[in-house]
Amino acid sequence: MNIQTLKMDVVTLNAFLQREFPQWNSETGSQVMDVTADGVICRLPFNDSQLRPGGTVSGPTMMGLADSAMYAAVLSRIGPVALAVTTNLNINFMRKPEPRAIVATRRILKLGKRLAIGDVSIVSEGDTDLVAHATVTYSIPPQR
Repeated sequence: MNIQTLKMDVVTLNAFLQREFPQWNSETGSQVMDVTADGVICRLPFNDSQLRPGGTVSGPTMMGLADSAMYAAVLSRIGPVALAVTTNLNINFMRKPEPRAIVATRRILKLGKRLAIGDVSIVSEGDTDLVAHATVTYSIPPQR
């Protein structure tokens, strides 16, 4: 399902995120791995600061990846609009993620003039079982 023509590919999206949202890559090592007609795939490398007691990746870490993946997916469709912002994020934690990189696959469900709605599936890298699922809504600023 092609919601809208792609306006940013992997290279331009990663470059924009590095410039406008440097903590995305420089602090976390996150990276957009693929941009497709359906959405994006983002990867967050693992480090010990993401662990919570019990040896699992923390909920805030997964929420941050879900939110960032939606931002990347929206930008891939609307172009470099830095002021698109989250208006809602709902996440369900489904199982304990392994202490390794996590990967988010993001799908845009609706892209309007003012709102974008999508869902994200998060897995431990190398696994297919979902560790979390989120729905995210982004507000798109009016065009000038």
